[in-house]
Amino acid sequence: MIIDTIKSNFKIIFFGFVFLFASSVGQSFFIGLFNSEIRNELDITHSQFGSIYGIATLCSSLLLIWIGKKIDDFKLVHYAIFAIALLAFSSIFFSYVNGIIFLFCGIFLLRLSGQGLMAHTSTTAISRYFEKRRGKALSIVFLGMSLGEFILPVLIVYLLSFIYWRELWIQISIVILLILPFICFFTVKDITILSREKDDENKENETSLIKSWTRKEVLRDFKFYTILPCLLASPFVITGIVINQSFILESKNWDDYALAKAFMSYSLFTVLTLFFSGLLVDRFTSRKLLFYLNLPMILSLIVLIFFDHSFSAYIFMGLLGITNGFANVIFSSLWAEIYGVNYLGAIKALGASLMVFSTALATAVFGLLIDYGNSIEKISAICLVYTVISTLIIIFFRNSYKPQLLNKT
Repeated sequence: MIIDTIKSNFKIIFFGFVFLFASSVGQSFFIGLFNSEIRNELDITHSQFGSIYGIATLCSSLLLIWIGKKIDDFKLVHYAIFAIALLAFSSIFFSYVNGIIFLFCGIFLLRLSGQGLMAHTSTTAISRYFEKRRGKALSIVFLGMSLGEFILPVLIVYLLSFIYWRELWIQISIVILLILPFICFFTVKDITILSREKDDENKENETSLIKSWTRKEVLRDFKFYTILPCLLASPFVITGIVINQSFILESKNWDDYALAKAFMSYSLFTVLTLFFSGLLVDRFTSRKLLFYLNLPMILSLIVLIFFDHSFSAYIFMGLLGITNGFANVIFSSLWAEIYGVNYLGAIKALGASLMVFSTALATAVFGLLIDYGNSIEKISAICLVYTVISTLIIIFFRNSYKPQLLNKT
């Protein structure tokens, strides 16, 4: 089972785990921890920060479409080293942010290298390398991101109490350069686009019978556009919440550490869901589980709308964690299931770019709604309506999400 998957493919799983942990540096929950310090030092409002963040994220998502496709053309170890170098440079650059233009460039680089390339490199490598046990493998490597979400919020808040935020970013870049290149070299230096999981069973893989779609073909496929609203709902909502942590704390009158502590609940339920979702994906496929993806997030938004006690932070973040756990595995495996693996890098780059775009839109939309005086309850209600509609679309088109099989010769 899961233990066997780890033992027989340890190196690439460890690579994926570490890269997803390192992607935390460019994730919204991590950058959001510096929200107050940056706004106070640069004297900008919530909407200004959100707009800058959103536009920078949007630009990074557009560039990711092109850079992400290159993983199909280069050896994995070379592509991974490039991602590491860019992440380290981005961290150093961010420590020198002293105005709106530099803030834009810093966020652009962090989002491209962290949330974009680090996560894209990990999930594409795992989704392509594994076939029969793709769900289990993805559930394992995404524990790296969950570990980051679990320990980094509290750690960063603690470090900020006695380390200047600019100095902290320099230290982050040093850690990246000292550790990640060595891990990369000793885990995936021999992995190629044709490498596949090690398995004692000699069964014919159904994946090999699935037609591999090009990105142009995917863009002309109607079902691709019916899936997107559902897949993009969770990154939109979760980003909007974590990037505006200070606003939620003020609105709910919670103490400064309430959401930082609640992230532990978020991470715990993400981890628990990852274990089950990997097994479920391998048994039922991602396309059959799409309907259930955002149901926990719907409940989470209802909690955020109707409950004010600080303990409710643990409940609504825990429910978000369940959806996040499902989304991590489903988002990464779905394209391989439906569209094959030969052009997976290009297709996943497109999907990742759209996901990043949704997070960019979230920061801008949330920032504007906040500055126009809307409460977190009203904003959550808007998100709730969108999420419900996206789920209904999946119900209506669920029978069309079948892969196109090649004819056997």
